[in-house]
Amino acid sequence: MVNAGRRILIAGAGSVGCYAGGCLALSGRPVTLLGRPALMEKLAHAGCRVSDMDGLDRVVAVGPGLRLATDPVSAMVDAGLILVTVKCADTATMADLIAAHAPADALVISCQNGIGNAEILAARLGRQRVLAGMVPFNIVQLPDGRFHRGTGGQVMIQAGQSGVCRELDVPGLPVVENADMDAVLWGKLLINLNNALNALCGLPLAQELAARPWRLLLARQQWEGLRALKRAGIEPAKFTTVPPRLLPWILCLPDALFRVLAGRMLSIDPLARSSMWEDLERHRPTEIRWLQGAVIDLANRHGLDAPVNRRVRDLILAAETAGQGSPQISARDVAGG
Repeated sequence: MVNAGRRILIAGAGSVGCYAGGCLALSGRPVTLLGRPALMEKLAHAGCRVSDMDGLDRVVAVGPGLRLATDPVSAMVDAGLILVTVKCADTATMADLIAAHAPADALVISCQNGIGNAEILAARLGRQRVLAGMVPFNIVQLPDGRFHRGTGGQVMIQAGQSGVCRELDVPGLPVVENADMDAVLWGKLLINLNNALNALCGLPLAQELAARPWRLLLARQQWEGLRALKRAGIEPAKFTTVPPRLLPWILCLPDALFRVLAGRMLSIDPLARSSMWEDLERHRPTEIRWLQGAVIDLANRHGLDAPVNRRVRDLILAAETAGQGSPQISARDVAGG
């Protein structure tokens, strides 16, 4: 049971966390953002500005309703609800911090990419206080300091805890419950296979998806994932107007036909880019091991191969090592390896 009015902690406040925390604070929820010192310092001077493709553009001033923190100990002491938004590689560390410093009755929701984060949190904190969550939209931090939502969708949270959706469902941050989060997370992962392609090409999402060579690469990755999921007996959830098993075929359509259908499938504004592109541009490690890597691992466990996902993973890892941002390579370069 969630006690309305208790402080909501965004644990790992980057682009997604600051957008979510800003929307919650705008609706009167008491919020603490726990993040990197450099980002928290910027917010301390300018406030937290959130915008979206539907016209939202508001600034939340730092104060009692929106606190900033870089120290987990002080940030967690009065948290009633913790939204974990750290990168997958940091999940276990965050679980230890929550166990050590947060109230024992604080509810924890994983709002991360990839598969298995909620299980890592639950192993340390107990299944009864951890929920899986899924954030469907892309948030990018723009040069003017805005945290901008450039795609649509509803946040999904594992069903079973009374009051969670009511507390979190606010304008700019629609939240619903779902009883089958495994299907949801795998369905989201199939969509997120595009994150790496967007990072490799360096184009805005809308521009990238308008180009058939990039869509063909996404389709090939999704087919590899779908084959592995079928072998594993997992049916991924639907995130567009077509079932996941039909989506690669839609992606393969000629540009003119795809444009006719894309408006029904995708809601993307011209500013939207993937979080992995942002990671490369900011010289941070990506989550490629938990996205393409998850498909590769699942395929291998069931006697299958995933060569396109492996090629994309290797190119992203090379870009991480180079530390030069997006390599801005062509779809032909990606396919030709």
